[in-house]
Amino acid sequence: MGPPQDRVPEVVPGLPDRLIPQDAPAAALLRRRTLTALYNTRRMPEGAWLDNLHHALDAAVAEAYGWPADITEPDALTRLLALNHVRASGPAAVAIPAAEADA
Repeated sequence: MGPPQDRVPEVVPGLPDRLIPQDAPAAALLRRRTLTALYNTRRMPEGAWLDNLHHALDAAVAEAYGWPADITEPDALTRLLALNHVRASGPAAVAIPAAEADA
């Protein structure tokens, strides 16, 4: 699953315990686990799970905006820019839904 780690109680109450590598090889392995390394596996067999999560997230965001799930990135960016221009033109130009206004 992962390199061997020990749990060390966090000094701040309410925060989770810290996970500390048990040895130098475990520490070296953890240093190589970065977001960059993770995202470099996208569009490769070992990164298929991450690609699938991103496709699901993209579809959910498109649905939230009322757009088709298979919207292209350029079309989504064009629509987002148009929405930004409308919102930037002032509060009188846009009616913000109550749920969004409360957030």
